[in-house]
Amino acid sequence: MESRRAGNPHDPMNKERLFRASCLALIVTAMSFAIRGDIMAALGTEFALSNEQLGWVAGTAFWGFTLAMLFGGPLCDVLGMGFLLRAAFVGHLGGILLTIFSTGFWPLFGGTLCIGLANGLVEAACNPLVATLYPQEKTKRLNQFHVWFPGGIVIGGLLAFLFSLMHLDWRWKMAAMLVPLACYAGLFRGMRFPRTERVVSGVSTRGMFRECARPLFLFMVVCMLGTSASELGPNQWIPSILTENAGMPGILILVWINGLMAAGRSMAGPVVHKLSPAGTLLFSSVFSALGLLALSFARGPVPTLAAATLFSVGVCYFWPTMLGFTSERLPRTGALGLAIMGGAGMLSVSLVLPWMGHLYDWQILKYLGEGASIETLRNAAAGSQEAIRWAAATAAGGQGTLRIVALLPGMLLIAFALLYLRDRRQMGRQAGVTDGVARGRERVG
Repeated sequence: MESRRAGNPHDPMNKERLFRASCLALIVTAMSFAIRGDIMAALGTEFALSNEQLGWVAGTAFWGFTLAMLFGGPLCDVLGMGFLLRAAFVGHLGGILLTIFSTGFWPLFGGTLCIGLANGLVEAACNPLVATLYPQEKTKRLNQFHVWFPGGIVIGGLLAFLFSLMHLDWRWKMAAMLVPLACYAGLFRGMRFPRTERVVSGVSTRGMFRECARPLFLFMVVCMLGTSASELGPNQWIPSILTENAGMPGILILVWINGLMAAGRSMAGPVVHKLSPAGTLLFSSVFSALGLLALSFARGPVPTLAAATLFSVGVCYFWPTMLGFTSERLPRTGALGLAIMGGAGMLSVSLVLPWMGHLYDWQILKYLGEGASIETLRNAAAGSQEAIRWAAATAAGGQGTLRIVALLPGMLLIAFALLYLRDRRQMGRQAGVTDGVARGRERVG
């Protein structure tokens, strides 16, 4: 993907091509997320897996993402962004094929792990790439880059829905990712990549690690655990747990949420400028909590879509604003800082997915009462009393699960309120210093 024959990496045409290729790579990452969410019920039926086992399969993508981010971040400066993106291509290709030809839990686990590693390498390379290409507008450009995470979920979700209408099985849905995979590999081919911002500015590796130990950075890492769990945990389960209550395919609810997120992120510049990054995060935590609570009570298509809209407004700016805040306020953390933030976020999701699966099973059993068997009811014949009972239990269990998960953004509300107040105090002190300097200059004049 790198070539010494390519032009100057700071040439505008090369810069835009690198940005477009990064967006395509993120689309593959997002499509894997949407398609995995859509096929979870089919995997459970075909391979006789419980919801908790499905949570572990889905969660391993985020374990892989975390490992790739944590190791890929520090190596980005050493090996180069092109090397990481070549490795991402291999991981995506191998993971897709292994999943398609899976025969049970462990092949599914391995294939999902490969895709997760590839997804993490894309983030480990592309986040510092975008920050380096656009040093004067990091938060804006990172939001524009991350438009294509919800955008890719919309693409993957609509393809999954279309393939279901065509009665194509889940393997065809996985194979659909091979097209954008080939496209991003082709766009990156022959390109030279810039050195990371941290290397160009002369910050040492020791200095980078020291910056990552600062209290503000550690605070943001802890908050990243909550923001990503609030966004990606529910999103991964929504296609499975909302269909009964919504009266429409759950994958279309996921498409709706992520379509609104893509639109919101494309207009991130004015929003972040008006609210400030800390204000944006506070705003997001409020609406995320309200959205999850609303989804946990909604019944029918219109109330569900209204609640989903509220949720999408909340989670829209979480991920890119967390990265933009870190890159702007703590620039000396470099690629390692962005990798730790992304890795922490995905580690959180890898844990919250099986936890949500466990909650889902528990809520279903709570509804069914003692002596009920999830496996027997899941495989009941359509139209039978057992099947009707199962549908009612999954509907109630899904909503009960979301009600508990709403506690996560509720806790973030307190954290981001403190961050917002800290930022306001700092801006007030800086304004006071600036005014004092100006008055001193006037006296000297």
